Amino acid sequence: MTGPRVTAVVLAYGAEPVLGECVHALLDSAGADVDVVLVDNGCTTDAVERLRDVTGVTVVTPGTNTGFAGGCNLGARHAESPVLAFVNGDAVVRPGALRALADALEDETVGLASGSLRLYDEPDVMNSAGNPVHFTGLSWAGGLGEPAADHATPQDVASATGAATAVRADRFAELGGFCEPMFAYCEDAELSLRTWQHGWRVRYVPDAVVLHRYEFSRNPLKSYLLERNRLFLVATLYERRTLLVLLPVLVALDAAVALVALRQGWFREKARGWWWLLQHRGEVAGRRRLVQESRRVPDREVLRLLTGDFAPGESTGLAAPAPLRVASRGYWAVARRVLRVSVTRP
Repeated sequence: MTGPRVTAVVLAYGAEPVLGECVHALLDSAGADVDVVLVDNGCTTDAVERLRDVTGVTVVTPGTNTGFAGGCNLGARHAESPVLAFVNGDAVVRPGALRALADALEDETVGLASGSLRLYDEPDVMNSAGNPVHFTGLSWAGGLGEPAADHATPQDVASATGAATAVRADRFAELGGFCEPMFAYCEDAELSLRTWQHGWRVRYVPDAVVLHRYEFSRNPLKSYLLERNRLFLVATLYERRTLLVLLPVLVALDAAVALVALRQGWFREKARGWWWLLQHRGEVAGRRRLVQESRRVPDREVLRLLTGDFAPGESTGLAAPAPLRVASRGYWAVARRVLRVSVTRP
């Protein structure tokens, strides 16, 4: 096999009904020399065992669920290729996808390359064309439900999708990998924004087509992790002045989310997130110092990537009322001027 050497890191958790299809598609990639590191984070079927003796597959068994962030980092430590690809166990790459991602990384200004994530049962419909990030730390699948033909142009994006992204191994190591305290959810946005902070771009690659058995579910654990990690992201990534300018809307949003959680029956999980942050305040402060000391680009250059609108799509059940979207855009317009943030976005 000729072409770039790529190690695909795949996590297995739960039933994983298409794990075999996922791994074999990676190994059959065109134009790239691919091996797979498969991390068994708690697969409940024999899906991992059926792949253990497949040539090109290395199975890593941590013995516990390390979360998405920890599992990806563990898999990366077992990789030997110069390019790493992180692909969900419920995603199936098209033959040329990994080659397209690796080719995008040949541009020295590109830190992360994000695939064109399509719906598994509707390959012409988008799951994600890169993920928008709201200035409050909220993030969602960009272009969800839209025709793939509308997202055929390569472009810079605020955040890669963790379901199908690639990075040079040396840069992943320099970034420190995914943020393990986050465990799962928002870790792709956190890594992406730190990539921008290091002066590297995050690039959407439309030729890197990946089919994803996407299912948006908002169970209590997901609600807990999403909210906890959103606050963790904001608290550690933003400069102090940015936090002060955004504080009123951050407090207002948190109160609004708490009311929604109370009405929908997951307030205990929301409160659990607050309690975790309080209990781990030393860890949060330490993480903040690490991130701020290692960054090379100030907030005014990174914040231009963020949006003041909130439009995750009706299928997520998270749509905001129109007046709130208008207010959010207005606040962000004022905040950008105060923080001297360019209005130009990628």
